[in-house]
Amino acid sequence: MSTQSVVTAIRVLEAVSDNQPAGLSELSREVDVPKATVLRMLRTLAELGWVAQSEVQASKWVLTNHAFAVASRGSSGSVIRDAAMGPLNALQLDTTETVHLAVPDRGYMLIIERLDTPHVLRAFLPLGSRLPMHASSTGMAYLSAADATFVDEYLAGPLEALTPQTVVDPAQLRAMIVDTRARGYSINEQGLSTGITSIGVPLLGPGGVAAGSISISGPSSRIVPAKYQEYGEAATGTAREISRALGAFSAKGY
Repeated sequence: MSTQSVVTAIRVLEAVSDNQPAGLSELSREVDVPKATVLRMLRTLAELGWVAQSEVQASKWVLTNHAFAVASRGSSGSVIRDAAMGPLNALQLDTTETVHLAVPDRGYMLIIERLDTPHVLRAFLPLGSRLPMHASSTGMAYLSAADATFVDEYLAGPLEALTPQTVVDPAQLRAMIVDTRARGYSINEQGLSTGITSIGVPLLGPGGVAAGSISISGPSSRIVPAKYQEYGEAATGTAREISRALGAFSAKGY
């Protein structure tokens, strides 16, 4: 395989990660190469176990658990995941809703763990999904704990609306970040996916630095305003336990 082919394969892999489940036409536009080339790269990546056709939409492609596992080894995400699994399991059992663990990745939140609800109707994000910070509860939670420079730079960038409920006004988002910081948890009402509401809480690492976030997600018909405080407090307690294991300073409240 030539150097250019390797570069194209990596770009296709990254495009699948950014857009999964991703169709052939979408990937071709994203990497700006012909469909035939993209399909050849996808088949090679599939043979190597990095991507697979979606079980839900056979014409679309997703990352495999193998891809996620390789990417996680040696990263800060693996440390956070190891510290988080026990508390997250307890949180999922307590709320019976889907729980996500996310870490920052170039202005997005990367889903590195998901514990599913037993309910048939549920929130679902594939492992490896990258979520815009302003449109997700994990992202807004992370921004509430991030330093001011990072927040300023993020809000100065492009802010895409994913649903009619996605907030994209920088001033409004800044006010929401302040509210999240004061309350201790973010609330996302259908800003990422129509019909899905989620509650997010930041995770802190050594020195009280923002390290990631967790969320409780489910259908808006189940996660109603009357549940926000209960789930917010439950997630906050879980985040405190994880952050303490990560070495966060008590001065940050953890």
